[in-house]
Amino acid sequence: MHPIVLPTIGVILYFLMIPHSIKNEQRFFIIGFVFTTTYLVPLGILIVLKGLKLIHSFKVKTIKERKIPLFLMIFLFTVLGNILLRTAVFRDFGMLFYGTSFGLILVYLFSIFKIKVSLHLLSMGSMVGFFIMMGMEYMTSLTPILLILILFSGFLASSRLHLKAHTPKEIYLGFFFGIITQTAVYYLL
Repeated sequence: MHPIVLPTIGVILYFLMIPHSIKNEQRFFIIGFVFTTTYLVPLGILIVLKGLKLIHSFKVKTIKERKIPLFLMIFLFTVLGNILLRTAVFRDFGMLFYGTSFGLILVYLFSIFKIKVSLHLLSMGSMVGFFIMMGMEYMTSLTPILLILILFSGFLASSRLHLKAHTPKEIYLGFFFGIITQTAVYYLL
């Protein structure tokens, strides 16, 4: 449940849970496009940053190490959201990535104040918020997937606390930012 894997999982869950008229070729294209942009590109960026010794580990544990990858992720997610929002059939995904981008901006702003908001819980909160909004948009009950996502969020939060990667405040902020930014984008776009 790493933050760079969750966007691809969210897109796949969308295709499984949301009524849509997207053709199979378009589904495969969007899954591949999202996977490349949110997994392969960030992984490549981390490898370059580690090679340049701008980060010490792929876990980017310190707030200082997080700033450059966060800024680059904000850029990637904003570009991705912009591209997808322009195509009517992919509009939902555009909103997902704009919402996540706004959440990453909040995480970046909080890093200025030395608060290391959980990116894992931001990603989970974004998925929860996105599926709440999609359930409302398509007037369909997504209760089972929402319950599973919330349960996994709890497991993930517990593991992050157990690993001493975050404080409870950082966990709650991440999850809250994820939900609130998805909701805001849904109502503003």
